[in-house]
Amino acid sequence: MRPLSALSLAGKSWTAVLSRDFHSTRVATQNAMAHSYYEEEQKSMQKTARTIIDNDINPYVEEWEASGMYPAKEVFKKLGDAGLLGVNKPVEYGGMGLDFKFSVALNEELGHIACGGIPMSIAVQTDMATPALARFGSDQLKRDYLQPSVLGDVVACLGVSEPGSGSDVAALQTTAKRIGDDLVINGQKMWITNAFQADWMCLLANTQEGPAHLNKSLICVPMNTPGVHLTKKIDKMGMKSSDTAVIFLDDVRVPAKNIIGEPGMGFTYQMLQFQEERLACVALALTPMEISINQTIAYLKERKAFGQPLINNQYIHFRLAELLTDVEMLRAGLYRATENHVAGEDVTQLASMCKLKVGRLVREVTDSCLQFWGGMGFTNDVLISRMYRDMRLISIGGGADEVMLGIICKTMGILPKPNKPAKK
Repeated sequence: MRPLSALSLAGKSWTAVLSRDFHSTRVATQNAMAHSYYEEEQKSMQKTARTIIDNDINPYVEEWEASGMYPAKEVFKKLGDAGLLGVNKPVEYGGMGLDFKFSVALNEELGHIACGGIPMSIAVQTDMATPALARFGSDQLKRDYLQPSVLGDVVACLGVSEPGSGSDVAALQTTAKRIGDDLVINGQKMWITNAFQADWMCLLANTQEGPAHLNKSLICVPMNTPGVHLTKKIDKMGMKSSDTAVIFLDDVRVPAKNIIGEPGMGFTYQMLQFQEERLACVALALTPMEISINQTIAYLKERKAFGQPLINNQYIHFRLAELLTDVEMLRAGLYRATENHVAGEDVTQLASMCKLKVGRLVREVTDSCLQFWGGMGFTNDVLISRMYRDMRLISIGGGADEVMLGIICKTMGILPKPNKPAKK
């Protein structure tokens, strides 16, 4: 078999074609909706983020993907020094005190990172592990955990999912029993992003008796506490540069004052936290989808078959038009949900709709685009194959598609109520 460098494409070597930097995310696009939606302050913040992405992240993505981990502490410190880890966190704890629209603008810009794992890892810090702490935590907890997270001095992770309860949060089994002034935690957490580099975990555990929705608390747990065991680095099909772990908690003792907000309100806090997480997930996916489409267009203009560029095939350019149309419709939904959330409205239904749609659409976009790349799409030499692997997680993480459908049905009033057991 001849090496790729020896093959040709319309008289050009594959090396020459690939040297046009299909791997990078530098794609010139004119997105009128995003341009008109964001104000100058948000655009300025995006430029700051883009500089860090171009200079300190993307040049090393290939290396980090190959090693299966990126230096989160180093990257977070650069982002923290630029104020990007606390755009909507309180000023008194190192944040910028801006509204959630700035967070969405940042996440959309983070989509220019040339992989899915690093943006997801950053979002764990900004939109998953810290929103409830910022909103409900005591001053001392904010000083000890929120402020260093915002400044980029520590790495956080979120401990919710378990082997027997991923999207079914109410069914989690980890316990945190009160003994004197302490909590003693026992259980297991799974699919924990950032775990091997994290300094602390925002942990959801059962802290008392009562209904599943009223017996849980969110707890700040230092990862160096005796009894916290990281036993396995999970080998994933995508998100390679993001470390993911199984965590065992064996008689882990932390002060009871590490509970965020009111004991027993953890499930409610986590549901509120999920809304921002899900909107962040949508924002993170918009740019990769747009890049996938535009890089595919660029490739199809070069790739010839039957005497003409493949882009001239009506089915192909119609399909790409359909995909970009769907991306823009999703963007409109995200912006509407963002405005409603900033205005203090309940966005549970709309956030769930956007999360459902992005999980399905990103699969359509990456699958269709990879198909148009042909055999090249099945190699690791082009970005689309990585996006195909990385973006598949979106339909699973942060609430699976089926869970989103259940939430939407519930908000519509059409979800059947479970049958109560008959009285004997």
